[in-house]
Amino acid sequence: MKYTNEIIINRPVKEVVEKFDSTENLFKWMKGLLEYEHISGESGRPGSKSKFVMKSGNRKMDMVETILSNNLPDEFSAVYEMKGLENIQVNHFTELSDNKTKYTCEAEFKFENFGMKLIGMLFPGAFKKQSYGFMKNFKEFVESE
Repeated sequence: MKYTNEIIINRPVKEVVEKFDSTENLFKWMKGLLEYEHISGESGRPGSKSKFVMKSGNRKMDMVETILSNNLPDEFSAVYEMKGLENIQVNHFTELSDNKTKYTCEAEFKFENFGMKLIGMLFPGAFKKQSYGFMKNFKEFVESE
């Protein structure tokens, strides 16, 4: 399953990217994030790995992020892997004016077992809604600081 979300952030692209590129800010906008741990590689660089522990409803999910590219503001891409699911995210930040940035996120979900394939078929909108929710939370965080 593939889709793209976009949102406009009313801040300069330099400020948006600085806040996006800071792991210290993750807890300020990534709702449901319980733990973050850098595992290997040079933090923020391609090939580095980090572990995320997320809470969604009553479930806890462990996810491993592997950074694929980091040439912000043009692109930050990573793959997020958890049991039965792989999510590739490609993020772009485009300067629209001195104080407006377009944040685009291209997402691809690969379902690796029957249970996850079934969830993907029955609730495809839930994935897009959750991704957009993270983008909206990030926008609110950036604009409120």
